Amino acid sequence: MLSMTGYGRGEYSEGGIELTVEIKTVNNRYLDASVKAPRIFSASEDEIRGLIRQKLTRGHADVFISFADKRQKERTFTLDEGIAKAYADAAKRLSQLLPDLPNDVTVTSVLRYPEVLSAAEDASADGELIEAMKKALDAALQKLNAMRLTEGEKLKNDMLGRMRTIEELVNKVEERAPLVAEEYRLKLQAKIKKILEEAEVDEARILTEAAVFADKSNIDEELTRLHSHISQFREICGEQIVGRKLDFLVQEFNRETNTICSKSNDLEITRLGLALKNEIEKVREQVQNVE
Repeated sequence: MLSMTGYGRGEYSEGGIELTVEIKTVNNRYLDASVKAPRIFSASEDEIRGLIRQKLTRGHADVFISFADKRQKERTFTLDEGIAKAYADAAKRLSQLLPDLPNDVTVTSVLRYPEVLSAAEDASADGELIEAMKKALDAALQKLNAMRLTEGEKLKNDMLGRMRTIEELVNKVEERAPLVAEEYRLKLQAKIKKILEEAEVDEARILTEAAVFADKSNIDEELTRLHSHISQFREICGEQIVGRKLDFLVQEFNRETNTICSKSNDLEITRLGLALKNEIEKVREQVQNVE
């Protein structure tokens, strides 16, 4: 079982490339990845998301990429001819206005003026840089999943502990359920005797009423399904990707418990049903953290 919350960091340092990838993940119903990287990696964002999808199925992931490229490479420069000519023209006009001043403007001096010359930046990462990024990303994903697995085990143990509590409550409801119809029959009989006083009570009528009540308040099917859900929950917890399955199963837990509370007509079963709903809600909250 994997938690949807985690952190991983991967580093690459070789051949003049120093690159770091960090990943933070939080809960989300679907998989969503946000990549924050230098513009040089813009063309690789789809590939980055594809690599993330191989390791994650749900959750929101923030990916941060930073790097320093210290490789010896040929440098190229871009000359802005318009700005250079504007500087030179301005120098000529100034020389005409102030003829007594020496004109020390040269080609070399114009190159030093702002924005005349700029170093050309790579539009996209080269193959070596992309491979370095992939290695750092893979390392970050491995560390992320190691943390998510550790957190997932804690979540699983918590949910299985709560499942034991749920099973105990279901067993108590199961013990109580057969007594409800008999208690109703006795109460009905006592009530009729009190009303009729000395008159003879129609036992057949009372038994009929008790049978109708027992049928309406019967929760055997709901209890059977709850036991089945508990067994399924434990089996699913042995798998790795379980979030959607458990989410659906918890909805079924709630459905059966709501039906029990509405059909029971018994204060004790209603009390147990409310305790069940409380535990189920705690499990549901933990399921939201699971991939």
